[in-house]
Amino acid sequence: MDYFTDLTWKESIKDIIDILIVTYIIYQIILLVRGTRAVQLLKGILFLVVIWALSTWFDLYTLKWLMNQMFTFGVLAIFIIFQPELRRGLEQLGRGKLFGRSSVDDEELNKLIGEVIKAVNYLSRRKIGALIVFERETGLNEYTGTGIATRSVISSELLINIFIPNTPLHDGAVIIQGQQISAAACYLPLSENPFISKELGTRHRAAIGISEVGDAVSIVVSEETGQISLALNGQVVRDIKEESLISKLYEELRPASSLKDKRSSFWRRKGDGTKK
Repeated sequence: MDYFTDLTWKESIKDIIDILIVTYIIYQIILLVRGTRAVQLLKGILFLVVIWALSTWFDLYTLKWLMNQMFTFGVLAIFIIFQPELRRGLEQLGRGKLFGRSSVDDEELNKLIGEVIKAVNYLSRRKIGALIVFERETGLNEYTGTGIATRSVISSELLINIFIPNTPLHDGAVIIQGQQISAAACYLPLSENPFISKELGTRHRAAIGISEVGDAVSIVVSEETGQISLALNGQVVRDIKEESLISKLYEELRPASSLKDKRSSFWRRKGDGTKK
């Protein structure tokens, strides 16, 4: 109570600014690790903190001693475990990208979708396999680092050329961040969902896998059938028609969109799991 009694308006403003800065930093850290393996590690750390609190509350000597020893050496372990995320955060800070993400307006989005649709239609007609991933809120720098950086303007000609067989970049995924192709030949996590159709190959499983660990949207072109598929939220719609694909891409990628109800209705119409 004495603290609030002696508090001046200048100190109040300073404390508010201090709290806001710390809150914003924590928010950005959450955005940095969201959709990565670090989230599962954080859940494990939170579980240990709860165990430590319970051991202290009920005065369980042995368990409390064990948890204290674990936390003593835990700081070093955290730096080792979260090394990839810390490195990525420092890289983004150095490039000035930690506190902002590029956005695409409607006109640019229309052009982007048009170029992608033109490319996948060309690849589909010739049964050339392709995997194109769109970054949304969850960062994909963890996966762009596994491929070859391009940082290129999006064009149908470039996308087609990337996936032509026997070229250096054709094997892997193209990742689109904002208004550019950030990287090609990227490796993505494969889905381990046991209910996925056995007919689906590595590309489809990678498209589903990246949508399971984050909110990315993926387009797959099958080299066996030429079918175009869309993966989102751990599910895939196979042989999606051009009109539906354009509509769904615009719905999911346009800026400042919050369309959860429409997304749910889309997948209810398509059904659960995979569709032929």
